[in-house]
Amino acid sequence: MADFECLIVDWGGVLTQPVSSAVSAWMKSDGIDEQIFEKVMGSWLGQTAGMEAQLNPVHALERGELEVPLFEQRLAEELTKYAHHEINHHGLLQRMFDHFMQADDMRGLVYRVRKLGYKTALLSNSWGNQYPRSGWEDMFDAVVISGEVGMRKPEHRIYEFTLQQVGIAAPASVFVDDIFHNIQAAAEVGMAGIHHTTYETTKTELAAILKINLD
Repeated sequence: MADFECLIVDWGGVLTQPVSSAVSAWMKSDGIDEQIFEKVMGSWLGQTAGMEAQLNPVHALERGELEVPLFEQRLAEELTKYAHHEINHHGLLQRMFDHFMQADDMRGLVYRVRKLGYKTALLSNSWGNQYPRSGWEDMFDAVVISGEVGMRKPEHRIYEFTLQQVGIAAPASVFVDDIFHNIQAAAEVGMAGIHHTTYETTKTELAAILKINLD
């Protein structure tokens, strides 16, 4: 088994409470039906997932190729079409991210791993959001945000770029994400992967991989 030297983690759904909880709270406060939102996201991420990035608003947003106000306008237009009442596009994404609550237990886990001498990095697909970066200088050796580097998960190149930032080879790295296909892509690059569902399960899996006590 490889000697592991680096932990790389996602932000939304890993260092925050579950994404589904935050999105549900946002939709409730904005008066958006969950089935309508799922229908719009499904049309964008399903039918156009294999096409060029410019045809997929989500992928383009995550790479920083589509400005936030334009994405908000397109999303509000689609939601309005199915909801039959106008959805305010101004500040739409910020209203959503206002419901993202930090997961202090996972933040503490990353901090402990780094204090034990391992390299750590953040690898996140951005929706143009302002990240709460307080304390990150003590948590991470590198921060890779998709919209800032023009790449997104699950593209292999963004994993390779992140590894370059910490100077660690893929087989010596562990990647934690709440989306399974992002874990699969990391494994294709050669990294070990943990599909995050809860703090306890991730801590247990990570402790087994690193062969250390993480309590």
